[in-house]
Amino acid sequence: MTPEDWTQTLTAGPLLAIAAAAVALLLLLIIKVRLHAFVALILVSLLTAVAAGLPAGGIVDVLLDGFGSTLAAVALLVGLGAMLGRLVETSGGAAVLTDALISRFGERRAPLALGIASLLFGFPIFFDAGLVVMLPIVFAVARRLGGSVLLYGLPVAGAFSVMHIYVPPHPGPVAASEFLGANVGIVLLVGLVAALPTWYVTAYLFGRFAGRRFELPVPEILGRADDAQTANPPRFGAVVGILLLPLVLIFANTGLETAASAGWVEGESGVVAVAGLLGSTPVALLITVLVAAWVLGRRRGIEGTALEKTLDSALGPVASVILITGAGGMFGGVLRATGIGDALADVLGDLGLPVIVAGFLIAAVLRVAQGSATVALTTAAGLIAPAVAAGGYGAVELAAVVVAVAAGSVVLSHVNDSGFWLVGRFFDMDVRTTLRTWTVMETGIGVMGFGIACLVFAVA
Repeated sequence: MTPEDWTQTLTAGPLLAIAAAAVALLLLLIIKVRLHAFVALILVSLLTAVAAGLPAGGIVDVLLDGFGSTLAAVALLVGLGAMLGRLVETSGGAAVLTDALISRFGERRAPLALGIASLLFGFPIFFDAGLVVMLPIVFAVARRLGGSVLLYGLPVAGAFSVMHIYVPPHPGPVAASEFLGANVGIVLLVGLVAALPTWYVTAYLFGRFAGRRFELPVPEILGRADDAQTANPPRFGAVVGILLLPLVLIFANTGLETAASAGWVEGESGVVAVAGLLGSTPVALLITVLVAAWVLGRRRGIEGTALEKTLDSALGPVASVILITGAGGMFGGVLRATGIGDALADVLGDLGLPVIVAGFLIAAVLRVAQGSATVALTTAAGLIAPAVAAGGYGAVELAAVVVAVAAGSVVLSHVNDSGFWLVGRFFDMDVRTTLRTWTVMETGIGVMGFGIACLVFAVA
C-alpha cells in the first residue's frame, strides 16, 4: 500500500501523543544525548512514521519527499546566497557598507538601521533569501562594533519574517486572501499596520534584550575578509547595486504578476514570462552571483583560481545548514503525511470560537504540528473560509482575519520548522539558545500581530 492509498485510522488523541513524544525525543537526542541534529531528525522522522501507522512500503518515499521538497526551496538559495555573501565579505564590500552605515546612523542606531533596511528588502524577497543576502553586512557590523551577533541579527531576521508572514505579495497572505475573498490591497495595508510595530517591539527591542542576555560571537560561516583582496575595496555604490540587483529582479517579477492579475497587462505576454524567469529567486540570485564575481572579483584583479576558491570556500560551511534544514523539512513532511495537523485542526474547528480567534488558533496548531508557516496559513484559511463567507464581513474585517490567521502561522517555531534550523545554524546557536531566542521572537511576532488584527477587526 502507498501513502496515497492509505487512510489514517487513529484519532486526534493518539496522534497528538505521537507528535508530542516525537518532539520530546528529538530534543532529548539533540540536547542531552548530543546526537547530531541531522541524524536525530532522520531517526525521529522514521520512528514517527512507523508509530503513526504509515504503510512500511511508503515510509521512505514520504521521508524523501519531505527532504527533497525542502532542499528544492532552500539549497539553491542558501548555496548561491552564501557565494554572494562570501564575495561581499572577502572583497571588503561588507566593510565598505559598514563604514557608510556607521557614519550615517551612528553606532547606537546600527541595529535599527539594519532592521529598517531589511524591512524594505523584505517587500519582494522571501525570508531565507533575504537573510543570506544580509548576513555579511550583519556580521561585518557586529565585528566592527562588538557585542553579541544577536543584537544585530535578530532585528534583521525578524524584519524578513514579519514581511514574509503579513505582507503581500508573499505567497501566504496572498493565498489566504484568495481563500477568504479579501482584497489584497487592503490586506497589504492592514498587514503593514500589524508588521511594523510588531517588528519594532518583538524583533528590534527583543534583539537588544537578547543581545545583552546571550553573548554570541560572530560566526565564521562566511569567512573573513582577505587583506590581499581588500587592498582595493569596491565602491559603496557598486556593493549597494549588487545587493539591490536580486531585489529589483524579484520586485519587477512581482509587480508584473500583480499587474497581470489586475488586467493591466497581458498575462501571457513575453515580457511577463521573461520577468517571471529572471525574477524567480534562484535565477535572480544566480545572475547576482555572476555580476558580483565580475564586479567584486575579476574587475578588481581577482582572477581564475583565486576567484574559484573564493566561491568554493562558501559552500563547505553551509553544507551542514542545508542538510539539517532539509531534515527539518523531512520531519515536517512526516507530520503532514500522518494527518497529525489535520486531526488537530478538526478538533479546534469544532469548538465554536469567533472566526478570527478560530483562524489564529487553527493556524497556530498546524504550525506547531507540522512546521511550515505557509502550509499552516493556507490550510487554516481554507478551513475557516465557509464560516467567513457566511459572516458577511466588510473588506477591512476580512483583511484583519487574513492577518490573524497569518499571525497564528508564525508562532512557536521549533524543531520541525526548517527556518528554526536555518537561523540557528547561521547564527551558530545550539538548540536550547535557538528556542530561547528565535522561538520566543517568532511567538511574539504572532501574538502581537494577532492582537493588532483583533483591534482592527473590532473597530472596522
